[in-house]
Amino acid sequence: MRVLRRSAAVLAAVLVTACGTASPPASQPEDNPPASAEPAPDNLVPVTVEVPEGMAQPPFNEPRQALVPPGWTMSVYARVPRVRLAAWAPDGTLIVSVPFTGEVLRLNASGERSLLLRELTQPHGLAFDGDSLYVAESNRVSVYRYADGQATDPQVIVDDLPNASSQELRAAYSHVLKSVALGQDGAVYFSIGSTGNISAEDRDATPQRATIMRVPPGGGPAEPFATGVRNGTGLAVAPDGAVWTAVNNRDNIARPQDGQIRTGYVNDHPPESVARLFDGRELGWPFCNPDGGPADLPLIRDVETNADGSRMDCAALPPIEQSLGAHSAPLGMSFADLPEPYGTGALVGVHGSWNRTPPRAPEVSFFSWRDGLLGNQQTLVGGFQSPGDFRWGRPVAAVQGPDGAVYVTDDLADAVYRVAPPI
Repeated sequence: MRVLRRSAAVLAAVLVTACGTASPPASQPEDNPPASAEPAPDNLVPVTVEVPEGMAQPPFNEPRQALVPPGWTMSVYARVPRVRLAAWAPDGTLIVSVPFTGEVLRLNASGERSLLLRELTQPHGLAFDGDSLYVAESNRVSVYRYADGQATDPQVIVDDLPNASSQELRAAYSHVLKSVALGQDGAVYFSIGSTGNISAEDRDATPQRATIMRVPPGGGPAEPFATGVRNGTGLAVAPDGAVWTAVNNRDNIARPQDGQIRTGYVNDHPPESVARLFDGRELGWPFCNPDGGPADLPLIRDVETNADGSRMDCAALPPIEQSLGAHSAPLGMSFADLPEPYGTGALVGVHGSWNRTPPRAPEVSFFSWRDGLLGNQQTLVGGFQSPGDFRWGRPVAAVQGPDGAVYVTDDLADAVYRVAPPI
């Protein structure tokens, strides 16, 4: 990994892939019922998604209903195939990443798109610091000068990050996309996801995978800030300056009592971590898993990788501050100031599960912020999955715009939504 200095280095954004890529477990009798159900929408009401003329391509070739807070509206703001993360530019335009095409796009006030950057390597995480735009590709993090709707003068902050083209990985990389966030002190934080579900060799790699890395203010070598982070797809800095991550945890986990993979246990284990990070924090993967919840989750031994506790003392690790239901697949994370009754809190795009029967529904979640901690998960926007498990949308990220509305990217519906509180 090669790190280049830049005198005014600072950076931010968000990334992700789904909760896993392996095949689901073979069908087995469900010997006990799920321990928890979907989070009940809190006083949400159904609304028909408003679709401007010219944007009615599938899935909006027929009316779609979503669940939003009373008095809020939801409309299609733009159509962008395979859109992922987003950040607001200082000129009031929304910048979005499209890893599949190697592009970063600019959306104007009417939702019309124009090309900002092209021929990048799976660009994902985006963030602004004044007129500096930070972009996390799968193999590097760079900063651009943003002015007059153009991104110029690229400077590499971190290079040679592991991705599917890394020789030793032979194109086998399940969590190749990178997230990035900018600390209040100017440090740059970025994620390196695990190569697989329980690929313990990631912990011995150089650079170490399954980590959140930190580049000090002004540049310098990147060092692990938090370890044992299977796929820290959500990465954001809280109002008090603390770095938080929302993590895609393990799939197909075996029951501790007998080492068997059973649908009833897999459905609700392990919860997805939402953790406050500090230098040297250990989140346990793949030797420890969070258990219980929704808040202050202890970590317990993984029966497949750490049955006797010799690989890691899970009980000695600090509890995980918050969680989402197992296999929620949290992606983008950001902080926002919403109207009452919400207030300040974290927005998390929940992509929804593959490794669960029935599937965990996609949504935009909200975690209230108070005294340096996050409250329990609430559903802010839902309705993307029908009772018959048909999905018409899968949120990736949610960011608050300068107008106070929440803008949501959706890589299944190929759309960006504007979810607006009452005026």
